[in-house]
Amino acid sequence: MIIPQLHRQVTALDTRAHRNLTVRMPYEDWSHIAGLNAIFLTAAECLHAATDYPIVFVKVGQGEQGEPDFAPVGVLGLAQGENLYLQGGEWRATHFPAVMSTYPFCIARGAGDRLAVCLDMACSAVAEAGEGQRLFDDQGEITAFMREAQSQLERLETQVNNTREIARRLVKLDLLRERRFDVTLADGKTFAVDGFFTVDEERVKALPDADILALNRDGLLALIHAHWVSLSHMRRLVQWRVARLAAQNPG
Repeated sequence: MIIPQLHRQVTALDTRAHRNLTVRMPYEDWSHIAGLNAIFLTAAECLHAATDYPIVFVKVGQGEQGEPDFAPVGVLGLAQGENLYLQGGEWRATHFPAVMSTYPFCIARGAGDRLAVCLDMACSAVAEAGEGQRLFDDQGEITAFMREAQSQLERLETQVNNTREIARRLVKLDLLRERRFDVTLADGKTFAVDGFFTVDEERVKALPDADILALNRDGLLALIHAHWVSLSHMRRLVQWRVARLAAQNPG
């Protein structure tokens, strides 16, 4: 998966062209996503992510039949260009989204749906014969470090596909409802966060018992409950935003 604001200069890795490339890990400089206000989450990680992020669903395109596709995202900010989880160079959460954990690597789909392992060449951890882990050895074979990175990407790609199917299942059951989050600040100013969807509790309650049992058996009911609980973190984002604005405009 490629996220433009995260993966800025995506380049498919080549044995000859990138023989001497190194990557310094672990990567900790997330300053380039200071303007990223939401991050994709896989369904597999939502139970853990719910302890740190508000999780909502957003439209991400269309399926083969023209129906809307949705994906779960962790909300990072309450406005465009705002990432409240990045504060003074530190990431304010214990859970790192999977797409960040595999950075600066990512996977791109090419002709014939072929997958290519790529690297964000704009990443400060990437260097030509610099400090860090080599991707290829002198004979052009992938190193153990690169092999592990590739395995992580393959697992992530599987989880991305599973997440897409789970979201489609929620759509088929007509459980997603567009929502709006209204905020009133201490000074009386108001603003709204919209364009996102949540699982509607009343629609879940109205499902036939067979559908509820199927959701529970497949682990989706737990995911839905985690999603509902995570929405309480929106209040935390409001508090963080107030504190950040106060620091930017003292007095």
